[in-house]
Amino acid sequence: MNAIIIDVRTVEEYEASHVQGSVNIPVQEITAHVDRIKAIKEPIIFCCKSGHRSGLATDYFKNLGVNCSNGGSWLDLM
Repeated sequence: MNAIIIDVRTVEEYEASHVQGSVNIPVQEITAHVDRIKAIKEPIIFCCKSGHRSGLATDYFKNLGVNCSNGGSWLDLM
């Protein structure tokens, strides 16, 4: 199964290290990317440092009908 990993940490956190092939959209900017994210056909896995921010993003997009899940810490996806 192919999935898109969206890392919702800050740009600085993401640039320090991240899952190869992931996309960085900081949680503070996530609502500005609703159309872009809703257009993704593959399942989406949100991740962050601890799972809190990715949980917020997951809840928000699940309520919009997006096929997504909370991947928790980005380290768990390595």
